[in-house]
Amino acid sequence: MRVPTAPDVLRDAVGGQRRLVAAAAVLAAGHQIGEAAVPVLIGWIIDRAMARGGGPATLLGGLALLAVAFAALSLSFKYGLRLGERAAFRSAHLLRMRIAGRLFDDRGARTDRLTGELVNISTDDAQLVGDTNLAWPRAVAAVVGLLAGAAALLSYSVVLGAVVLVAVPVLLAVSHVSGKPLARRAEQGQGQAAAASGLATDLVAGIRTLKGIGAERAAALRYRATSVRSRDAAIRVAAAQSALDGSMIVMTGVLLAVVAALGGHLAATGRISIGDLVAAVGLAQFLIWPLSQFSWVNGQLATGRAGARRVADLLACPPAIHSGTRPAAVVRGALRVHAVTHRKLADLDFTVAAGEFVGVVATPAEAADLLDCLRRRVVPERGGITVDGVPLIELPAPAARRALLVADHHAELFAGTVADNVAAGRAAAGGTGMVAVALAAAQINGLAVGADTVVSPHGASLSGGQRQRVALARAIAADPPVLVLHDPTTAVDAVTETAIAAGLRAARRGRTTLLITTSPALLDTADRVIHLRGGAVARTGAHRDLAAADPGYRAATR
Repeated sequence: MRVPTAPDVLRDAVGGQRRLVAAAAVLAAGHQIGEAAVPVLIGWIIDRAMARGGGPATLLGGLALLAVAFAALSLSFKYGLRLGERAAFRSAHLLRMRIAGRLFDDRGARTDRLTGELVNISTDDAQLVGDTNLAWPRAVAAVVGLLAGAAALLSYSVVLGAVVLVAVPVLLAVSHVSGKPLARRAEQGQGQAAAASGLATDLVAGIRTLKGIGAERAAALRYRATSVRSRDAAIRVAAAQSALDGSMIVMTGVLLAVVAALGGHLAATGRISIGDLVAAVGLAQFLIWPLSQFSWVNGQLATGRAGARRVADLLACPPAIHSGTRPAAVVRGALRVHAVTHRKLADLDFTVAAGEFVGVVATPAEAADLLDCLRRRVVPERGGITVDGVPLIELPAPAARRALLVADHHAELFAGTVADNVAAGRAAAGGTGMVAVALAAAQINGLAVGADTVVSPHGASLSGGQRQRVALARAIAADPPVLVLHDPTTAVDAVTETAIAAGLRAARRGRTTLLITTSPALLDTADRVIHLRGGAVARTGAHRDLAAADPGYRAATR
């Protein structure tokens, strides 16, 4: 699959709305032709109806033509802008959906960006990319306006038209060169703004923890430093934009002054009429808008390119887990870890029969490496993992997740109620029959109002032990053929832990369960315990037998 780049993102943003953009460009060009026609008609009216004695009929006819021109240019502007805005917002929306699809893909996305930064990219940067659909119609309109103005001036004087035609390429070149610093600073500014947003989101989510350890001041100072960098970057962007706008205003002012002076000289020497002079001055004033649009368009495209680079970087991030294509239905849940070698694991080999409840005692590093292999975040250097004889790495991500669910030690909770969070695990598997069983097994009824307890975002309203119990209940409710739990009770008291151990064993009866933990209460309920040492299986047996016979095991599970 081809990795998307910034030009790809911009091309898709504009190409996907090409009909709207083309229609907006046509209408915008029509608006500019109408604007250019106004001073021409005024000059014609002065010459034909007034200076040459054309009479009331000629005057009324000219005014009627002027009214038609105003009506046409007004409607063209209204509907052209509407189509451009629609293209911009539709493009931004589709890009946000594409980003969301990447982040919520079954394989996940491997990125170290903070949540707030991801939000910033999917909102602000996506909108900047979408807004390039506003820039292209304006660019077309500016070019058409300049050509129409130059053509009209040429009809009055070759000199006036030639001045405009020579000056326009120069202005375009200066605008392009001047826009490069803006593009660089815009990308830096958006990066700093996203960093500040991400940090703010992170700090707000952990405010209770920060207050608990008295770290509010340190967090505030950290955010202040990030915010200052974001502010300074925004000032640099504004400075670059103002420099670009200022340079264009000066040059366009000089050009208009030259056109007006030449027109006045030609009228004074009788080479053009009074009406022609009025039209020439009007055209010179009209040229202010298309000339000023070059700096605006260049700035818009510069910020759009910066946003596209950040979006492309996010879309190009690698999958968090490996996903195969082999269709297979896992029913029994027999697990085999065969000669797996990965970092701290060395030829790790064990089998868990379907329906067996097995504990694994390992060092934190060994546990982390085993979990990475079970989650499919890595492919082992040697060996592999199978479920019902099917290599886990060959299953598509959804099928692999349905077959083997790894419940992380640190689980995210969502705003709502405890019941909502627990039911989410079962909803993914289909049905809600296991929800009540899971609530009871995880001792959720011990909460103030049980399953109806309100959960704030990230579970900040719950204690650490309560969050663990809700996350455990969600994993039990999912009821996968193979459930892997990593230290699910480290934050609960001993009495509750013993009750959870019994409830968990009962809830998972007939289903394969692998408990990676050092908790004696949980291990005591296991059919057998596998003790790892040096990344391989050292001993296997009942918890109490291992504790009595092996000092190393006894020390690890104390």
